[in-house]
Amino acid sequence: MSGFFIMRRPSQRVRVGKIMLGGGAPVVVQSMTNTDTADVEATVRQVYELAQTGSELVRITVNTPEAAAAVPLIRARLDSMGCDVPLIGDFHYNGHRLLTEFPDCAQALAKYRINPGNVGRSRADDDPFAIMIAAAVRYDKPVRIGVNWGSLDQGLVVRMMDENSRQAEPGDVREVTHAALIASALQSAQRAEQLGLAHDRIVLSCKVSEVQGLIAVYRALTQQCDYALHLGLTEAGMGSKGIVASTAALAVLLQEGIGDTIRISLTPEPGGSRTQEVVVAQEILQTMGLRAFAPMVTACPGCGRTTSTVFQELAQSIQAHLRDRMPVWRERYDGVENMTVAVMGCIVNGPGESKLANIGISLPGTGESPAAPVYIDGEKAVTLRGDNIAAEFTRIVDEYVTRKYVSRK
Repeated sequence: MSGFFIMRRPSQRVRVGKIMLGGGAPVVVQSMTNTDTADVEATVRQVYELAQTGSELVRITVNTPEAAAAVPLIRARLDSMGCDVPLIGDFHYNGHRLLTEFPDCAQALAKYRINPGNVGRSRADDDPFAIMIAAAVRYDKPVRIGVNWGSLDQGLVVRMMDENSRQAEPGDVREVTHAALIASALQSAQRAEQLGLAHDRIVLSCKVSEVQGLIAVYRALTQQCDYALHLGLTEAGMGSKGIVASTAALAVLLQEGIGDTIRISLTPEPGGSRTQEVVVAQEILQTMGLRAFAPMVTACPGCGRTTSTVFQELAQSIQAHLRDRMPVWRERYDGVENMTVAVMGCIVNGPGESKLANIGISLPGTGESPAAPVYIDGEKAVTLRGDNIAAEFTRIVDEYVTRKYVSRK
């Protein structure tokens, strides 16, 4: 994909269903549903939509007996639709009981997510953490031990704060909290191994909701373990704020080779599609040259030479078309995800950018001749004119895919 190479941090390889995390495997994209898991139809529909968009792991909430009972039904429905995306069970507070009382749920899930800050207090006769780890061992499931800034074990925090206050030169409260996040994750992982969970069945995460904190925590965590790591801001936010914050944090860590799987925890717009978090995760990885998921569209920002909105509308429609076609193309053609398309608005950079892409079009700017030259693999192929340029260019792109990329048949 690119001429540079990012040295990945050595990490333990973990298999989650059909997906491999860590050990040099490509960084994996995951997402999470926001449906009531007990609503089988709605959850199946959203999981399928996320998987079709490109989510390679999908997490679902398992918080009630009704949700736990629905999990095997959801798995069966997805399988019948030809969707084999692994499902991760998100457990809090009562996960030990749900995994015990609903063995079909425990078996249907590909991985369990446990937050040590809220699994419940340990008791000799009923240790929630130990019960959940026992289920993971029994059903041979990996576990993500996910520590969150907002639900950190308060007992651990208090102890570490007390120890810090007794120091001759106490550290910053935020730094102590960061250390507590890491300690919680590592201590829980060590205990899980003592309870019989294999080292290569553990994934760790230490999530916070601010950029510099996340970078600091993961840099420190990587110095203390070789577990596969899940990256993401725990509450990224909505719209551009969430996208920018996630990109700022994850790009730094990924550039340093840190991270084996990522999730972008965007707050969706009211009624908005959950798939946006998948697209953002993919675009972070693709623009960094780490993976390729769908053809990339290069488009100019526009200026006084491009007072028409035609090039903007064409760039938008082509990008949507490529995304819509990718589920089919991904199955039929090898390498199509690496294709680049340029949609340019005037003669200044238009021809040059178009020649550098696999396919490019340079639309006429203000006062320019009403013609749109199309370049294919660096050579001018045709000039489009008239009111049907968008449809004709889309047809050229489709024909290029069928001609250029090797069929998987």
